[in-house]
Amino acid sequence: MQASEHTAARETYRKIAANVEKVMQGQAASIRRLMAAFATGGHVLLEDFPGTGKTTLAKALARSIDAQFKRVQFTPDLLPSDILGVSIFHQRDQVFCFHAGPVFTNILLADEINRASPRTQSALLEAMGEGQVSVDGEHRNLAELFFVVATQNPVEFRGTYPLPEAQMDRFAMLISLGYVKPEDEVAILSAQAREHPLDRLTACASITDVLALKRAVREVRVSEELKRYIVDLVAATRATPGVQLGASPRASLALTKAAQALALFEGLDFVAPEQIQELAVPVIAHRLVMEPQARFSGLTTRGVVEEIIKKKPVPA
Repeated sequence: MQASEHTAARETYRKIAANVEKVMQGQAASIRRLMAAFATGGHVLLEDFPGTGKTTLAKALARSIDAQFKRVQFTPDLLPSDILGVSIFHQRDQVFCFHAGPVFTNILLADEINRASPRTQSALLEAMGEGQVSVDGEHRNLAELFFVVATQNPVEFRGTYPLPEAQMDRFAMLISLGYVKPEDEVAILSAQAREHPLDRLTACASITDVLALKRAVREVRVSEELKRYIVDLVAATRATPGVQLGASPRASLALTKAAQALALFEGLDFVAPEQIQELAVPVIAHRLVMEPQARFSGLTTRGVVEEIIKKKPVPA
């Protein structure tokens, strides 16, 4: 990778991140992780309490890029065809015409995804995993830039359907925003006194810029020692007492790619252990399933991954 391409890609990241930060006060770390997933083609699940800015973050990212954006509010009565599209028979021409659903876009916001039925949730599996959908026996490819940001509230159980393990595994990263500091919350009140900052946000990057960023991320080097370190971290989840289902090789791939993105953001052309350790929890923890007894005793998936990071020796 030429130095000019590396610099241009890093500048694209900086412009988008700075643009999103105009709206999201005090969320620099979350924006950095969201961008790491976005730059690698991985999808993101935003999980946190109501009102913490999950939907706003997704909209801010979409408006920062000159690309097509669609939002789907997931509800219990939402059907797979409402997402994928449907073929309608035109009597005059005696032919079926396909009407594309909102999944045919560049950035898709799946708002409150756990409110839809498992059947509708599964409609996104093929799209997220393979970049295509199957409708009426035909495979239809999605755009080269296709990114899903889904949101869910962890404290609301009425009328919700927990995402199955296969669906969780399709998300490269799970990000929790958390509550901001009091001074940042005061800044939010001031910023929204007359209008929402989203209304003033304009695109600062094109699809071409984003695709160039994704290509540059793939060129960041990962040593054989760090590849083994990543595999060891993921494999350790499968042998940890209390873990019923460990992380799959898809987690190793996601962690490698996300670490490459962070390295690029920091101006490096190689991955360091620090980037892997920073992303291990948001990339791996949501893929684990705990045994009931371990869960009742207070053991969490986050705690499992953090303990593995502490115990595994870092390559010299």
